[in-house]
Amino acid sequence: LSPKAFPSHPCSSPATTPPSTNSAIVANTASASHVLKIDGYSRTKGLATGVHLRSCSFVVGGHSWHLAYVPNGDCPERADSISLFLVLNDAATAAAPVLATFIISLLDRYGKPVPIHTKAMPMIRFTAPGSSWGFPCFIKRDILEKSRNLNHKEDCFSVRCDLTVVTEFRAEDAVTLAAAAAPPSFVAVPPSDLPRHFAELLESGQGADVGFRVDGEDFTAHRCVFAGLQGRAVRRDEGRQGATLRGDRRHEGRRVQEPAEFHVHGHAAGAKARARGGGMGGGSMLRHWEEALMAQHQHLLVAADRYGMERLKLVCEDMLCRLIDVATLATTLALAEQHRCQGLKSGNGWF
Repeated sequence: LSPKAFPSHPCSSPATTPPSTNSAIVANTASASHVLKIDGYSRTKGLATGVHLRSCSFVVGGHSWHLAYVPNGDCPERADSISLFLVLNDAATAAAPVLATFIISLLDRYGKPVPIHTKAMPMIRFTAPGSSWGFPCFIKRDILEKSRNLNHKEDCFSVRCDLTVVTEFRAEDAVTLAAAAAPPSFVAVPPSDLPRHFAELLESGQGADVGFRVDGEDFTAHRCVFAGLQGRAVRRDEGRQGATLRGDRRHEGRRVQEPAEFHVHGHAAGAKARARGGGMGGGSMLRHWEEALMAQHQHLLVAADRYGMERLKLVCEDMLCRLIDVATLATTLALAEQHRCQGLKSGNGWF
């Protein structure tokens, strides 16, 4: 009889997760603004309802546009209002429309948009040459004439159109997208040299406060280093030949049998310190209280510069670059000038 094949049980082998990839559909856009000044406003009131005046053409997103100003409304029902429209000059079809969104704002005498007279159009489709979208009742004439936004002396007012046009859609992998969105780095922080410092401290024996005897060979070490890096207190076990690392509470330890193993253990502690030291300035520190973090790193930078701790100074520069905002810009720039922090100055300039 030939051996019979039996299907394997579902639990007989670990389940494997199929590989997954990520991508994103990205819309490329182009944006620009166009300001239209209505000079001689009172004269335009003499035009018939529905008659429009056009601005000069302007190009955004590879397409030509103009604004249509209708001083007496686009229809008799809106004859007491000013109408404004955005018009596409280029060719477009329903199969290949031009996608755009825009905002038209009345400007005050200082050139700033007036919030209550700012109107936005969501993403819409221009499907033919001469296609227009806009605001039939942008503002009533009597409201404009009673406001300070109309310059009565010069008989003029201005509006601004902020236009954003979709230029293309493309697919992009998530890694490239994340890299493009990441803020630039202005400070290169070198790898931590803490392991070397711990190794030199261990070898020199300077400040050592604990001793070990391993197979007749004596070693000195630093209790605080082992306690901090291992989470245990290091004690000398005088009643035993080997050295023992004992826990503070449970008093459970392990024996170090050979001198060579003790050397490895000491240098491994330095390796752990590198992993922790290299993480200074990481994103986990930014969870809460950014103001406190800013002040802390400003003080650390001053101390690092005073005592010649170059890597710590760079770590602080890097963190301060990430924390720059409008409220701290001036203070951070002054600090960068005072302590010769070129990376921090570049970060301020970029912000």
